[in-house]
Amino acid sequence: MARSLNEWLWQHEFWLPPGITWQDMQESEDVHYPQPRDLLLSIPFALILVVIRCAFERAIALPLSSKLGVRDKQRPKAQPNPMLETFYSTRCKNPEEGELISLAKQCDLPVRKVERWFRCRRNTDRPSLSKKFCEACWRFTFYIISFFTGLAVLYDKPWLWDHRECWTGYPQQPLQPSLFWYYLLELSFYWSLVFTLPFDVKRKDFKEQIVHHAATIFLISFSYCANYIRIGTLVMVIHDASDCFLEPTKIFNYMKWKKTCDSLFMIFSAVFLISRLVIFPYTVLYNTYYYSMEIFQPFFGYYFMNGLLIILQLLHVFWSCLIIHMVYKFILQGTMEKDMRSDTEESDKDEEREKIREKEQNGISYFSNVASNNYIQRNGSEPLKNRTHLTNGHVKER
Repeated sequence: MARSLNEWLWQHEFWLPPGITWQDMQESEDVHYPQPRDLLLSIPFALILVVIRCAFERAIALPLSSKLGVRDKQRPKAQPNPMLETFYSTRCKNPEEGELISLAKQCDLPVRKVERWFRCRRNTDRPSLSKKFCEACWRFTFYIISFFTGLAVLYDKPWLWDHRECWTGYPQQPLQPSLFWYYLLELSFYWSLVFTLPFDVKRKDFKEQIVHHAATIFLISFSYCANYIRIGTLVMVIHDASDCFLEPTKIFNYMKWKKTCDSLFMIFSAVFLISRLVIFPYTVLYNTYYYSMEIFQPFFGYYFMNGLLIILQLLHVFWSCLIIHMVYKFILQGTMEKDMRSDTEESDKDEEREKIREKEQNGISYFSNVASNNYIQRNGSEPLKNRTHLTNGHVKER
């Protein structure tokens, strides 16, 4: 069965244009073509990147965060409570009102105290500022290396300047060693992001990030197997261009360098919108959809490749809307919102809302007591001890 599945999966009709078979892609001593088995190297290389990242964050990024004044917020820890801890771990981290009441009865605690326990427990699990700083430093380091590696690999390639060259001789385009290592670097990095996904900072666009990583891995892998190497290198270098500005924007945001952060964010916004909404559609989408038709007729790989590229473009539009919204707020208010694009993690505002609610309640009670006392004094009525004051300022006989 495995052999039948393997033969079905690697039918040349799926991967190659009409009239081309795998026999036409046989390697020789002088000519090398992409081989699907080469992609297996990305898994051990991804694990190596994870190890390098751990060492980098611990030995370089974390000490750097301390020197640059990045301080973690001290949050009070929740008191040990086995029953609440079990509920938190197995059922829900943010229980509804009915669940809070039930838990309060079981623990013989006030509902407000149970609610505060869950808030403190959630705050404990939230990533620290130094963790986010270290993650941004690692990604910034990689994107810088990857972007300049891409430029070094592509600057003398004809398809960087004439996009029709992406299809000259396709699919019998020999694989150059520099392109192979560039591909392996990018694919290994995205596999490493998948491996560390459960441990990385979870943000509001967490689901979109999963879709992005999956689409990117499929896109890189498929483009390699089908020898879409040239178009794939353009996709990767375009993506890395804007990410080189996003990560330092986060870093300066964590450092509280507000003006530098705002300036970098505006530069990032311009680069992102131009590269993802202008350059990418023309250089990649238009190229694969129209220019490729001058060389071959549509086949399964043609539709699959364009489908993955369209998914990426939809994600570009989604993130562009978030960025445009933030730029609009920046222009109106003169300041940038706390979170940016994919760094919009869940904010810790529970305590602030609680304090505001308590102040409002205390203010209402104080106003009610004053109003009630004035009412009684004006009318010369019974002493206070014989009456109960309601929040609307009236009195009720005990």
